[in-house]
Amino acid sequence: MSRRIFRWSGAGLLALFAVVMLVPLYLVVVNAFKPASAIRQHPFALDLGGLSTAYLRAAMSSPDYNVVRAFGVTVLFVVLVNALSLLLAGPAAYVIARGTRAWHKVLLLVFLAGLFIPGQVLVIPVIYVLRYLGLMGTIPGFVLYETTLTLPLSMFLYVGYIRSIPRELDEAAQIDGAGRLRTFWQIVFPLMRPIVVTAVILHTIGVWTDFVNPQIVLGPSSGLYTVMTGVYAAIGLHTTDLSVLYPTLLLAIAPVLIFFVIMQRKIVGGLTAGATKG
Repeated sequence: MSRRIFRWSGAGLLALFAVVMLVPLYLVVVNAFKPASAIRQHPFALDLGGLSTAYLRAAMSSPDYNVVRAFGVTVLFVVLVNALSLLLAGPAAYVIARGTRAWHKVLLLVFLAGLFIPGQVLVIPVIYVLRYLGLMGTIPGFVLYETTLTLPLSMFLYVGYIRSIPRELDEAAQIDGAGRLRTFWQIVFPLMRPIVVTAVILHTIGVWTDFVNPQIVLGPSSGLYTVMTGVYAAIGLHTTDLSVLYPTLLLAIAPVLIFFVIMQRKIVGGLTAGATKG
């Protein structure tokens, strides 16, 4: 009896949390197809006959905010950050995972410590460093900063997964004359595909939904808007025009939401593969 009560109470809490999370999404989706007057009077109403895609098309072709350009800039950042993160974290994780000395463990702990440091704490030091290097307000500066933020999670995932790969593969490659770098990229890295896909998905969502870092590091003076900073620009330009605000929000969150729904099995599969492998 107690188990049944516990089970139903858990299901009830999950249902409550789901409702709390889905209500804002419902408001964004429904109000993206309404005029401003209808949004103010009946924000929760779903009038199928009064819905129109004209507001969505207007947001996409707005002269004040180029949605297509913002999408292109964000995709560029996603690709650069993921590529640079893999190039840095992959070999480093291999060295740490295969290392047996104390400094390998210390180095891993240093990386993992980044998981517990709030990103907001790093903003001011990063601004000083980027200004000193002349990278403030530039694409390289922002990409380097975002890549740095991905390293703790990448190292955590990669090291754990590489440790599940038998060392005999490395020894066989070394007998054939392969160096450590070649062994990693040709032998170990192809076996890391599940966890690499997981890391890429998580980093993609992180870069796409990031607002504070591009807003501060790039700034309005750079003329570069990501999807999220573009939403803020649209809000500033159209403070009372809700028929522009909600379609812009929907355009910002729809791609990453669809991406997450499609790839969620890859995330779970990648996180559990290392635990069940070998």
